[in-house]
Amino acid sequence: MRRNTTDRPRGASWNWYSPEQREKQVVSYIEENFSGENVEFVDTKGLGIGNLIFDNATAKQAIERMKNEDVDAIVIINCNFGNEEAAGDIAHALGKPVLLWAPLDEEYSEDGTRTTDSQCGLFGVSRQLQRLHIPFSNIPSCKVDSAEFKEGFERFVRVSCMVKNFKGMRIGQVGTRPAPFYSVIYNEGELLEKFGIRVVTINFAMFEQRMKEAPEKYPEEIAKFSEYFRSNFKMDDLTPPYVEGLATMAVVYKNIFEEFDLDLMAAECWTATPIMFNGLAPCAVFGMLNDLGYMISCESDIHCAMTMAVLKAATLGKGVPVFGEFTVRHPENKNAELLWHCGQFPLSQKAADCEARIVNQREWFRGKDGTYTAARIDQESGNYMMLPLICKTTDGPATNGTYIWAEFEDLQKVEDRVMQGPYIHHFIEIEGDYRKELDEFCKYIPHLSIDRALEK
Repeated sequence: MRRNTTDRPRGASWNWYSPEQREKQVVSYIEENFSGENVEFVDTKGLGIGNLIFDNATAKQAIERMKNEDVDAIVIINCNFGNEEAAGDIAHALGKPVLLWAPLDEEYSEDGTRTTDSQCGLFGVSRQLQRLHIPFSNIPSCKVDSAEFKEGFERFVRVSCMVKNFKGMRIGQVGTRPAPFYSVIYNEGELLEKFGIRVVTINFAMFEQRMKEAPEKYPEEIAKFSEYFRSNFKMDDLTPPYVEGLATMAVVYKNIFEEFDLDLMAAECWTATPIMFNGLAPCAVFGMLNDLGYMISCESDIHCAMTMAVLKAATLGKGVPVFGEFTVRHPENKNAELLWHCGQFPLSQKAADCEARIVNQREWFRGKDGTYTAARIDQESGNYMMLPLICKTTDGPATNGTYIWAEFEDLQKVEDRVMQGPYIHHFIEIEGDYRKELDEFCKYIPHLSIDRALEK
């Protein structure tokens, strides 16, 4: 974008030539360096004058192109002052995450003339978006080839991916919930009204039918999944008779994902599956499917499923979330906690120095060492919040199931916050620090706020 000024000679204050040159430089750099498997660009080439948007008419051109290309996010670049009215029109019409940025103003003539003043215009554009109640992100004015720009731009890409994948999700619910677990109840109507999230219910009668049909319909896939369990895990003597059943259940879950066009699932597990299917436990099944991109939250926890989706999208789909709940404190380290669950971490998240075992159909291994973001979405009286935490793995006693020992800066402060709610012990972890992305993401989701209590 540029300010709609009269044409002036090259080198004069706020001429047309300088912003046109800047557009060519920064747009080509961004498209060459940030396009890839996960990102493609739609630009304003051929629109306005010199590819620059500067008034209501050229804003309409940009809006039409962006709508036709079904863009997921908008980057508004001030190549001089920009145009706050046109920027507001574009952002309002498209309703997508917006990033504001201006290249560093560094062109000065010997007589003191400045040709762009791009940062100055950002304050006008941002105020226009504020008046229209349009959330936006911004990168400080800097050089396009700087580390500062790279960090800010890549964060915005991740946030845009999170927003795209969160809105309108379809979450399958298999079964009901464990009877005593009032802690995982949720409001299905609110999820639809506030976020467009649809819960698709799948009862166990339907699941049982699919289990009976699967051996005849999917014998090759069942054989492949059976081999996965046998070749990747050292098994106890209780598990081998169940391997074919586990593989069958994995195939059924995978096909239900596809049949009902689901993004995630939350399933009743240890309270129902063994009764329905002759002692089968689904824990190892959930771990395998997660590695394949079919994420299932344990114990019918819909809010945890939502959190899984957000954290995976923060990694542009590359990371693998794990379901590790606050379980016990470290016996010696006052700031360390066992983030554990029965045995459903994805095998890709196993620590390299740890043996992969299956004991009574449940995986047993320690998770990878490193830095993790831990988070949970939950609600109280219709107020939805996300609590972002950061932790690093530490040494601790070996235990059953799948787990990491996680060290926090101040575990008591974390525990107090979780205890006061609206959270429970179920949290989702993913490798890396995505707290800034989670904070930015919540800007774009009405009715969902980031919990800043631990910043105080």
